[in-house]
Amino acid sequence: MSCVQKVNSRVLGIRAPSGLQALAARITEEIKQGTLKPFKRVIDLSSNDPHRAEMAPISFVRQVLAACLYPEIIKENSLPLDVRQRARELLGACLGGSVGSYSATPYGIPHVIKSIAEFITGRDGGVKSHSENIIFSSGSQKTLEMVFNLMADVEGKTQRGVLTPMPCPHTLPPLLDMSGLTLVPYQLKEDRGWAVDLDELHRALNSARGRCEPMAIYISNPGNPTGHVQDRKTMKEVICFAATEGLVLLAEEVYQDSVYGGDREFISYKKVLFEMDKSFSETVELVSFHSISSPCMGECGLRGGYMEVINMDPAVFQHLKQLQATSSPTILPQLALDVMVNPPTLGDPSYETYSQEIRHTLTTLSHNALRACEFLNNVPGMSCQPGAAGIFLYPCLHLPPQMIEEAKGLGVEADVLYCQRLVEEEGLCLGAGCENGQEDQNYHVRLCVLAPPATLDEVLTRLCSFNHPKQLLDAVQKCSVMCLVHYNCRSEDS
Repeated sequence: MSCVQKVNSRVLGIRAPSGLQALAARITEEIKQGTLKPFKRVIDLSSNDPHRAEMAPISFVRQVLAACLYPEIIKENSLPLDVRQRARELLGACLGGSVGSYSATPYGIPHVIKSIAEFITGRDGGVKSHSENIIFSSGSQKTLEMVFNLMADVEGKTQRGVLTPMPCPHTLPPLLDMSGLTLVPYQLKEDRGWAVDLDELHRALNSARGRCEPMAIYISNPGNPTGHVQDRKTMKEVICFAATEGLVLLAEEVYQDSVYGGDREFISYKKVLFEMDKSFSETVELVSFHSISSPCMGECGLRGGYMEVINMDPAVFQHLKQLQATSSPTILPQLALDVMVNPPTLGDPSYETYSQEIRHTLTTLSHNALRACEFLNNVPGMSCQPGAAGIFLYPCLHLPPQMIEEAKGLGVEADVLYCQRLVEEEGLCLGAGCENGQEDQNYHVRLCVLAPPATLDEVLTRLCSFNHPKQLLDAVQKCSVMCLVHYNCRSEDS
């Protein structure tokens, strides 16, 4: 290709990243090279990656995967008996007894698919899950991409759209751009704990008509990055709305294992759907997503996920399966999914250790979220809704007018400028709210709270220091325009 005009227009339309993680990585490298900074290390809590935040992985998961990768250790007694038994079982489900083989079918390993179907059935109180309705891919975003590709109409004159919560997962807007679908925003109600509002759904749908054809509504429950958990009443309203308007219901439920709000519980959209009468349970098209990036597993880098598809027309579903079959799902993520949905049980040698590690993760998450929320509500220029699940808090920024004006002059979002200065001045990388789809002046940042308590203490101390009125004003004035442009250019190059 000799010029940018020949690049796929969909690729050209993908919104540019903020470059904050690239900036954090660059400063980390400068510290390694001996450059003196006012901090000893950069702390990155912008993503949903607990291992990056120095949380330890779950031992049983790693032990089983290690034994599958190197079966020789199964012969030894260094690993618990149930680990060795699980590794033998999973290797027996692999072609050639090896993780280096292709998947047994283009749709996944039948043994793992069966495990997931049994997990869903148990989770939903006996509502039957069928193996043939489950589709694997390399992470929940990849499975979502398959659904988006099924919906997009590249030849039609009118683009198709997806109703999308604001804020939404920060990976979602670029995925919609890449798929050629229009993002139709509906605002979550921050003053009501990030609630989904039925009137707002109707407003968003009506505003979309004429400029796109709405095809689906996307729901994140528990909320990413807001940490809210929906109740049955809200979920039934959303299901009725989808049914009335003929929308496919896309339910991202990756944080289902991390509810810590005392009066909240996770209920799947499938369970609620099947509690309703047959005019809904047999007609509403539902696709739900889960992955090994869930907080308790935290295996983001393995990139494994699945979706369960309910009430989709068989001919349409067959095309979705064909999209999956173009690339055989990788083996290790499937094995990790099997471990996630089928953990050690009471009486197994690994049960006590596994249970202790899961409790430690959930206790750390719960205590950190409560402590951080209370702290942030006492930091000048910040306010924060409490979380009830998931790994993020999403505090609101009350930025000084000088920073907002400077951001306009530089052609960047004010929350991005805030986060850039925060990395440069305090070595702390948070996610800018505009990455989560927000385009108004209600600025926010995204903060992962699943980190060791000592790390979170350091983060909160740095935030408090940076948000002191004098410190923040100094940060506005300190960095030159040329320095900021230099960082932006290099971030785009990377």
